[in-house]
Amino acid sequence: MKYLVVVCFVILGFSAEAQSKKQKNILLLCIDDLRPELASFGASYIKSPHIDALVKKGRAFQNHYVNAPSCGPSRYTLLTGVYGPPQNNALFLRSKMLQKQPEKVTPSMPEWFKQNGYTTVSVGKVSHHPGGRGGADWNDNNVIEMPNAWDKHIMPVDAWQHPRGSMHGLAHGEIRVKAGEMDLFQTVEGEDTIYPDGHITNEAINQLGNLTSKPDKPFFLAVGIIKPHLPFGAPKKYYDLYDGVDLPEISNSEKPKSFSTWHKSSEFMKYNRWGKNPNEDKAFALEVRKHYAACVSYADAQVGRILQKLKETGADKNTIIVLWGDHGWNLGEHAIWGKHNLFEEGLHSPLVIVHPEIKQKGKSSNAIVETVDVFPTLCDLTGVTIPSFSKGKSLKPILKKYKTEGHTAVAYNGRAKTIRTDVYRLIAHKNGLFELYNHSIDPLEINNIALDNKALVNKLHKLLLQKLK
Repeated sequence: MKYLVVVCFVILGFSAEAQSKKQKNILLLCIDDLRPELASFGASYIKSPHIDALVKKGRAFQNHYVNAPSCGPSRYTLLTGVYGPPQNNALFLRSKMLQKQPEKVTPSMPEWFKQNGYTTVSVGKVSHHPGGRGGADWNDNNVIEMPNAWDKHIMPVDAWQHPRGSMHGLAHGEIRVKAGEMDLFQTVEGEDTIYPDGHITNEAINQLGNLTSKPDKPFFLAVGIIKPHLPFGAPKKYYDLYDGVDLPEISNSEKPKSFSTWHKSSEFMKYNRWGKNPNEDKAFALEVRKHYAACVSYADAQVGRILQKLKETGADKNTIIVLWGDHGWNLGEHAIWGKHNLFEEGLHSPLVIVHPEIKQKGKSSNAIVETVDVFPTLCDLTGVTIPSFSKGKSLKPILKKYKTEGHTAVAYNGRAKTIRTDVYRLIAHKNGLFELYNHSIDPLEINNIALDNKALVNKLHKLLLQKLK
């Protein structure tokens, strides 16, 4: 028996050594509507043990900003490395352009890695539609969101019938027909698979097994977890984690007095709220936040299961892991419940990168970075040529030294554009009005000082236009 144990250790040793010499694999974990409210990002009241453990192995970017406060256009920048349209159908618009004028469309990130010898697979919500297809139920194989990108793009639907049903699915196959007849939040006893993300995770684990069984070819596996997207549904065991937990007061819950990107939270308000408004009812607002937190813990558990499988295969020693939130989410700040705004909360999301050879593991970076940086970073870390069309900057220097400076971050929606520096946020509206906030003295973005700082507004506006040109 002891000889068998020795042989096993020798085989595992050779396997680990072989993995470390191979071209690096990529595991990209996309989490929908995840604001940086995690224990490892300073929110000690949130139960996020698996993401927190991941942070200890790599680098958390505490000041990461998305390029658009909505699922579709934010994922566009992640997956293409360039700024794009502000609409949710941004990738579908790119797909149409690819059919009409392919010479005008640069390769997507998975396509780029595919051209460089990688097997590319997506599971769940990686692009805007889970599974990456269009059509009435988002399952039409003739309407591909990202042509040429994936060797496989998979969305398990189980009881939810189709990807469209899974996107807003509640427990045991409940599908959104009319949002007003679907509860805003829900918690039900049961296993993780009573909600769609449990099945996405099972399929991701299955794909990891398949990909790691072919060690001669590197893989790019992207997994998209849907929660904590609306409606807020998670198994009861995750809601129970917050029994007796005190959540801090909502910072700056007042509606802005001056012109801004404030909106009426229509995505949130259209669900069944039992006649309650969290801007008027503090007890209800607390319940909303606890159900959001439960969904974060549920998503965290799925991350943990995927990472455990990666470790079991031994491929963790040769895999770059990226965990990314597709945008922020206001939980009452500025009297907004949702995304779609250009305030700090709508754009600030988690970014964690783990590289097997990273130095100073667990040290977080406070450098300002943006989503468009992920594509060139992954190229830089794998030895794949960084494409000339990429608008981002490689974050490899920050992975080497966590105190390395970052750069400005830009974002946009259909009505305005914004630039974030170390000190300021400027928001430029299409109607010619501006917002300017000094984060060194006004981190909650309450006082618009644009009218008193016209020279600074002009300077930052020029930087914003240059970067988005």
